[in-house]
Amino acid sequence: MSPLFLAGYLLLGLVSGVIAGLLGVGGGLVMVPFLTWAYLAQGFPPEYNIHLALGTSLAVIVLTSISSLRAHHGHGAVRWQVVRRITPGIILGTLVGSFVAARLPDVGLKWFFTLFMLYAATQMLIGFKPKPQRDLPGWFGMTAAGGVIGLISSWVGIGGGTLSVPFLTWCNVRFQEAIGTSAAIGLPIALSGAIGFALSGQSAHGLPEYSLGFVYLPALAAIALGSVVTAPWGAGLTHRLPVARLKKVFAGLLYLLAVRMAYSLLG
Repeated sequence: MSPLFLAGYLLLGLVSGVIAGLLGVGGGLVMVPFLTWAYLAQGFPPEYNIHLALGTSLAVIVLTSISSLRAHHGHGAVRWQVVRRITPGIILGTLVGSFVAARLPDVGLKWFFTLFMLYAATQMLIGFKPKPQRDLPGWFGMTAAGGVIGLISSWVGIGGGTLSVPFLTWCNVRFQEAIGTSAAIGLPIALSGAIGFALSGQSAHGLPEYSLGFVYLPALAAIALGSVVTAPWGAGLTHRLPVARLKKVFAGLLYLLAVRMAYSLLG
């Protein structure tokens, strides 16, 4: 891999780390589209670009979610009982989703990711927070909810906060605890998703050198290095910058990325 691409992956990690720490959203929504374009520029098999991007993004989130989890746990904002109840469904849904994604066509996954970016951008733009209307469901309900969150997260390469925070808020979990608990839920999502993509990509032919299934290790190392460095800095900026306004700016960026991906698909 050329030094130019290595520097680009490091820069992507620096930027996604700041965004994750500052805005409380995972870097997956930024990493996946840029990884897709970078892999295409490097001449990787185009039919596997989105699969490699999703697998690499989830592998990066494994490393970065640990620091986020520790920070929220230190503030007493993680409801571990909820984490234990939802994790079995999360692991099952993410593993199934990653193996199914490996067999889905490249174009279908890209369209799904594009539509999800539009949803996430709209959610962020309007500041959507569902009103607490019910209590947390029982074992079956939590498993089903975890399965859906894990499945969708594996198809878009994120830690699930865009889905789990609204769900927990709807179930009368205090908003700050919903964010902290979502950070803890992100670890099993990312871990099982990365494992699923690594295993499901073993049978794919023509993958680039230094790939572990659908996880491209050089990009993983460079992005993780950058994001781990800047995520704490971004978290510190949340107390000094107008985060609500910055979320609207980030929503605009997501709209632009979604339009760019849709244009390339239609082209």
